[in-house]
Amino acid sequence: MSLVPTSIRDRGSYLLFLIPGGLLLLAVILVPFGMNIGISFTEWSGAGTPEWIGLDNYTRLMGDGTFWASFRHNVGLVVAMAVLPTLAGLVIAAALFDFIGKHFGARHAAVLRACVYLPQVLPIAVAGIVWSWILAPQDGALNEVLRAVGLDSLAQNWLGDPDLALWTVMGVLLWIQVGYPVVIFMAGMQRVDPSLHEAAELDGASWWGRFFHVTVPQIRPEIFVVLLTCTIAALKVFAPIYVLTRGGPGGSTNVPSYYSFQNFFEKTQVGYGAAIATVLTVLILVLTTVFLRVQNRGER
Repeated sequence: MSLVPTSIRDRGSYLLFLIPGGLLLLAVILVPFGMNIGISFTEWSGAGTPEWIGLDNYTRLMGDGTFWASFRHNVGLVVAMAVLPTLAGLVIAAALFDFIGKHFGARHAAVLRACVYLPQVLPIAVAGIVWSWILAPQDGALNEVLRAVGLDSLAQNWLGDPDLALWTVMGVLLWIQVGYPVVIFMAGMQRVDPSLHEAAELDGASWWGRFFHVTVPQIRPEIFVVLLTCTIAALKVFAPIYVLTRGGPGGSTNVPSYYSFQNFFEKTQVGYGAAIATVLTVLILVLTTVFLRVQNRGER
């Protein structure tokens, strides 16, 4: 007969299942992140021996106008990838769930939901190349359509004009991102008790009233999840910028993740690129902690 309590034995058996994930976390995330922090305190070209320079990279970062400009651009991408998709996703999900699903059947709503979600499934390289063709200044589909309907004055160099490039990228990212919250919100709406809507309707509440005062409060956890994950995705966005603009024109679409890449691989200033990546990671961790605390407080 074992002298070890059953609860302790069970806990130990559960911990065994965590070992593979823990080792993967250690090898893929924690060790590389620790190495990145160490490199951020050095001056290194990627070859030879790194030279320890202490906090010089971080001091330089504080006065780097390009770095702060990239963060301002990132704020716009947070709006395009988190705020607007969340708002649009709520409305689209409600329309599919409450109108299309109830009047035309769940199958039609599912088909439309899949169509909205399709950009999330496409490889970003494919989506970026297609949008580059659509937005090309000379023979792009968008400008050709504008010229065909007599709106020549609206034809623009969408990705080549410093005043338009960031707005154009934001529009593309909104198109890519909006399907994700739609799927999450429609799943959340399925667990809302129909009797709550029926009671509100009997009290004379309009559809918008029921949506804002019944549906939205009930799917608050899903809204927090979408805002958190989309904000993190916006802060570390890289592939769309790389495919569409390479941070140009004139740095007008540069973001911290791409600026870090530039210093790592194009300028061979590995220590400085590591410092940028470290600051970005710390910012994401802080925002994640704040989001989770606000969510927990809201649930309580």
